[in-house]
Amino acid sequence: MEKFVNQIADHLKQKLIPFWEGLKDTQYGGYFGYMGYDRKVDPTFEKGCILNSRILWFFSNAYRLLETENLKEDAEHAYRFLKNYCLDQEYGGIYWSLTYDGQKKDDTKHTYNQAFAIYALSSYYDAVKEKEALQTAMQLYQLIEEKCTDEYGYLEAFNRTFCPEDNEKLSENGVMAEKTMNTLLHLLEAYTELYRVTKDAAVGERIRFMLDLFEQKVYNRELGRQEVFFDRSWNSLLDLYSYGHDIETAWLVDRTLEVLGDIEYTKRIQKITAEITQNVFTYVLEYNAMPNEAENGVRDRTRVWWVQAEAIVGFINGYQKNPKHIEYLEAAKRIWNYIETVFIDKREGSEWFWAVDPNDIPLKKPIVEPWKCPYHNGRMCMEVMKRLGESDKNKV
Repeated sequence: MEKFVNQIADHLKQKLIPFWEGLKDTQYGGYFGYMGYDRKVDPTFEKGCILNSRILWFFSNAYRLLETENLKEDAEHAYRFLKNYCLDQEYGGIYWSLTYDGQKKDDTKHTYNQAFAIYALSSYYDAVKEKEALQTAMQLYQLIEEKCTDEYGYLEAFNRTFCPEDNEKLSENGVMAEKTMNTLLHLLEAYTELYRVTKDAAVGERIRFMLDLFEQKVYNRELGRQEVFFDRSWNSLLDLYSYGHDIETAWLVDRTLEVLGDIEYTKRIQKITAEITQNVFTYVLEYNAMPNEAENGVRDRTRVWWVQAEAIVGFINGYQKNPKHIEYLEAAKRIWNYIETVFIDKREGSEWFWAVDPNDIPLKKPIVEPWKCPYHNGRMCMEVMKRLGESDKNKV
């Protein structure tokens, strides 16, 4: 166990943190938004606001864990960019993307994007006690509740002035979904972090509302998995089993239950998260790696970086909830060995490959782009360190 934790801690401190620090844009702010498979950074590529929020979250939590001043400055750098450029000062909310020099590029407002800003700002507040960051997080929460809800839950896609539009950015697999499991999950995650640092009762009630949606609309009891894409009133649009989202949901919802501290909800919902974990272990995990997804029963055996990272945390969480499942802990260790062998790019100045094919050959996809970030793999490292070892506060 000690060796496992130390390997992951070293990876965070020696590989991930230096890599993302190296993408800091000291001229225009924020962090560079693109590195190709060839490891060449494009300093004029657009800067995705989700990417910036996730970087802010990453450095805020790394600072909370390791307490080194360079990480605090890294987080402050991301925060200044979010505050000065990502926020729409006229209509409110977070833009989808900016040009490299901070001009708005895609002024779409998406609930998913607002959620990640709340998530990051809440963590940043907790790390450095910047009250303005918490105030902004609360304003975004209030904006979502005012602009992004209907009688069934949360709408997702809007133009700059919050008029609804097609949900192209979070729809995939040939469907156009008005609601998605993915956005609901990360909104729950964001509200959980906001509630953790505020204990605001109204936020807590919205968390309960989302847990009800998860239990009653998203979770398919017959199949023991979540549905993914929905119409306005939560009718599923596609037979899709998203393996990574299911194992990620299992531990994130358990985290929500811990933070919320509602005994009745914990009793009800933990049965579902335990079942999700068991089903992923039994029917999905292919000994040492996680395939991508299954559409209409056909399994896509591409292996994606974030799915492996979330599986490690999900299985460790399942083991901690019920230590008789030692097989979950062993699965997490096997996946880490697979990541070390296959996913971590050994080339100088790189990080993880985006994905590998069924023969473990890396796909030539970017190392960094608006969706490729330190949120999943960095969070995995920090979760392992906090869950299985003492907080390592040695200097990075």
